[in-house]
Amino acid sequence: MKTLILQGLAVLGFVFFSAMFLVWWERKVSALIQNRVGPMVVGWHGTLQTVADSVKLLLKENIVPSGVDKLIWWLAPFFVVVPPVMAFVTLPFGKSMIVRDLNVGVLYVASMTAICVLGIFMAGWGSSNKYSLLGGMRAAAQIISYEIPLLLSSVLVVMETGTLSLQGIVEAQAHGWFILKPHLAIAFLIYLIAATAEVNRCPFDIPEAESELGAGYHTEYTGMKFAMFFVGEYTSFFIVAAMATTLFLGGWQGPFLPSFVWFLIKTYGIIFVLMWVRWTLPRVRMDQMMSFAWKVLTPISLANLLIGGWFMVNA
Repeated sequence: MKTLILQGLAVLGFVFFSAMFLVWWERKVSALIQNRVGPMVVGWHGTLQTVADSVKLLLKENIVPSGVDKLIWWLAPFFVVVPPVMAFVTLPFGKSMIVRDLNVGVLYVASMTAICVLGIFMAGWGSSNKYSLLGGMRAAAQIISYEIPLLLSSVLVVMETGTLSLQGIVEAQAHGWFILKPHLAIAFLIYLIAATAEVNRCPFDIPEAESELGAGYHTEYTGMKFAMFFVGEYTSFFIVAAMATTLFLGGWQGPFLPSFVWFLIKTYGIIFVLMWVRWTLPRVRMDQMMSFAWKVLTPISLANLLIGGWFMVNA
């Protein structure tokens, strides 16, 4: 019992530390790309800026707008935060650094991250605000559309290894990362594109397009509930990058350094690439995004799945 409590506290601690670190790091990356310096005042090079912002949000008044569906509006932030936190327990940070190695780990993580769309849609529906509702509906359509190519890319890895266990997938890459195989390299690119849309990152940040919807689905949220959406977003961001590391980049495998160090280096490397994309590319239109998912990415994913099956049969 004590072990479970300690593991739970360790997961929660890492989730909140990771979310705050990623917010600070993204502000620094965006500043670098835009030829600025970013936060520099609070702490060394602004390292405590996110802590200060968190305290500020905690102290802000929790305003409940008139006309909202209070139960749905109140529950929505928890549906955005809790599933990604639950997905953390299956991530293999190292050879023995995993809370639970589930034999359906890939499906478990995919289902937990997909549940977040329910919280986003609830936030839009319960806010009694047309901009929030449009943002929630856009998010639901986007995540459902891009979940298909993301899962098809993951299925290819499962076919290659014959297991849904994340630890088993990492161990299967002991003699070579899957990204070095042509059909799995294509699957990796598809996964990254779909994962970018899955966590509502630019150029697929349609649900919270500031120029069209204000703040999107969390327009009516303030204080701690507003902060919970950010924690959920950056936790999901870390999870999709960690899954890419696990499925295609050998997970914690690597020479000389401790296994968890390799895992974090690879994961934060992918996160940096996705941040770079966000602050480089313009936002696409809603019709372009949906067409790309159904007319381009999903057919390519299906074709790549068939090619991968052919490779395995004729290997």
